[in-house]
Amino acid sequence: MVRDPVRNQVVDYMGTHQHLAVDLHLRVADNGGLRIESGEQRFYEGRIAFKFPMSFSGKAYVYVWFDEAIGRYRIECEVKNEFWGPLFGFVGTFDVEWEEVDPANIPKSIMPKREESRR
Repeated sequence: MVRDPVRNQVVDYMGTHQHLAVDLHLRVADNGGLRIESGEQRFYEGRIAFKFPMSFSGKAYVYVWFDEAIGRYRIECEVKNEFWGPLFGFVGTFDVEWEEVDPANIPKSIMPKREESRR
């Protein structure tokens, strides 16, 4: 995931070769956690570039929050297609390990393999 400073938008690059760029819309959920909803999807490979039709894809709804009662983060994810209905989903918990990173020296191993030009 990267933040596009021009549009103030988060973009996630998906797939083994990160051919699919997906806009993510982030909001504060009712429980104070994070609500992520996927938006427009674009496919890129060499000279081939097009907006991916949502009739062949799914829209993701992800909720993440810290659960004080268990001392862990919770996550719920649901992916739906407007014609086919639910495609998949999951619920679970996880822990986080925070590390300081110098913005001027971000390791290439954690950067996306590609970033689309929006200019």
